[in-house]
Amino acid sequence: MGEAERSGSVLVTLPDREDAEELAEQLLGQGYEPCLVHRDMLAGEDDAEDADWVIEVRTGPHGGPAVFDEPHLSVLAEDYGGFATAG
Repeated sequence: MGEAERSGSVLVTLPDREDAEELAEQLLGQGYEPCLVHRDMLAGEDDAEDADWVIEVRTGPHGGPAVFDEPHLSVLAEDYGGFATAG
């Protein structure tokens, strides 16, 4: 079990940086925290242009682990051509 799974985090993965930053702002406005955006380069990936962008969400607007909101976060991610997974 990874650290994110133990902490209840959700990783929202999107192909475009601008979309990731936009969605992170929306999530912050809805009460999600901390909504950190970072690049996810796969091991052995040669082209940085192909890297995905990940929004790490730890806490939901209810104050509990974001994993409880994974279905909602998945729908939002799909709107941007991405996906969400627990930790």
